[in-house]
Amino acid sequence: MVYSMTGEFRHNIDSKGRLIIPSKLRDALGSRVYLTIGVDKCLSIYSEEEFEKFTEKLDQIDASTRRGRLIKRHFLANSIDCELDGQGRVIIPNKLKDYAELKKEVVIVGSKEKAEIWDKDVYESMYEEENLTQEDLDKALEELHISL
Repeated sequence: MVYSMTGEFRHNIDSKGRLIIPSKLRDALGSRVYLTIGVDKCLSIYSEEEFEKFTEKLDQIDASTRRGRLIKRHFLANSIDCELDGQGRVIIPNKLKDYAELKKEVVIVGSKEKAEIWDKDVYESMYEEENLTQEDLDKALEELHISL
C-alpha cells in the first residue's frame, strides 16, 4: 500500500538529538529512513522507496559538468540512512541540525512523497514573510482546475 504523507506535527528534539516521527508518518516511511537536506532551510525525510526515486532524479543531472557534480554531491553527501528506534525516533546528526537551524521545537510537515522537518521559528517566519493570500490560493486552484 502506498501512503501519502500529509499533516503538520509539532515535536521537540531531545537532549540526545532524537526526534519522534509521528506515527501517521511512520506508517508511510517504514522503519528505515533517509534524512537529507531540503530546500528553504529544512530537512527532508524519505522512505527507502522514495529516496531511491529521489536519487534516480539526481542521476538525470549531467555529471559531466562541474555544476552537475556539485549538485549531486551536495545532496548525497548530506544524506544519511537510519533506522527508527523502538519509540519511533530518529537521531538527527549535528551537521543536518546546523543546516536546518534546528533547535528544540520543530514542525514536521507531510509533503506527499516525503516529510519536512523545520525549526519552529524558521517555519513560522517563512509563512509570515510569504503571506499567501486567498487570491494566491484561488489562482493556484484555478490553474490546476481544482474545485473544493
